[in-house]
Amino acid sequence: MTGDSRSRNYAYLGPQGTFTEAALQSLPDSAGGVHLPYATVPAVLDALRRDEVEAAVVALENSVEGSVPTTLDELSTGEPLQIVGEVHLPVSFALLVRPGTALADVKTVASHPHAQPQCRRWLGEHTPHAEWRAATSNAEAAQHVADGHYDAALAGAFAAARYGLTVLAEDIHDVADAVTRFVALRRPGPSPLPTGADRTTVVAFIGEDHPGALLEILTEFSVRGINLTLIQSRPTGAGLGSYLFWMDFEGHIDDARVGEALMGLRRICADVRFLGSYPRADQARPEIRRGTHDADFTEAGAWLEAVRTGHA
Repeated sequence: MTGDSRSRNYAYLGPQGTFTEAALQSLPDSAGGVHLPYATVPAVLDALRRDEVEAAVVALENSVEGSVPTTLDELSTGEPLQIVGEVHLPVSFALLVRPGTALADVKTVASHPHAQPQCRRWLGEHTPHAEWRAATSNAEAAQHVADGHYDAALAGAFAAARYGLTVLAEDIHDVADAVTRFVALRRPGPSPLPTGADRTTVVAFIGEDHPGALLEILTEFSVRGINLTLIQSRPTGAGLGSYLFWMDFEGHIDDARVGEALMGLRRICADVRFLGSYPRADQARPEIRRGTHDADFTEAGAWLEAVRTGHA
């Protein structure tokens, strides 16, 4: 995401005080822009589709809980949008309460559904009799606590001051060093230029459920030395046995090996949705196998042309 951001509007999962807002604020291009909270992930993406905003940020996957189904489904089957960047945000929760609330007073704990499993053991040990309540975001959970609907919320400690709450406990997690991956989106257009440390995301729709369908897809990557970093199957909604595969993999669409793999997918799949090539947040560069460099494809193409024309 580049260009003048002073008048750019950004959509994110609100209300204010969510981890998504923190991820958005970490994007250099977002400085000076207007950050607009929306109540749900579909609402965030629809705001971008309706041109209410120029860009959006949503959570895609967590290192503990895996992918976010709502995000995958919306980007796989809704009106096309394009991923242009990503953010890896370390996530640690705090237990937020109204001032004067003790741990023994906590009978209800609210959070986003992805937060509760990441803190399940801690909650069982410290609030064994508390009931969990779902919220559309952790910040919304904090708002409900401030309004008196629940006793405590799992949220970022930074949300406490915004909602007039107290941090009763912090650095809460069952698995240390949890990270959530967020993606920055815009309407379809040219991909960011390749950096050498890029990721590409596509969605492949299989034509029919048959033995070896997934193997056919994976072979297109394997024979070109492309490493997949995420693969997730999701039902298309068209009936039992109708699936799509969300795939993240190393490389950029401008790389010869990636371009050939995408052409291969296009030949064998009912449909392929390109969701973007963009810089990796971790800046990890792929190990390119012998025979899969751009120069190797160029040389092979020249050899084939020579054979066809009798000049080999």
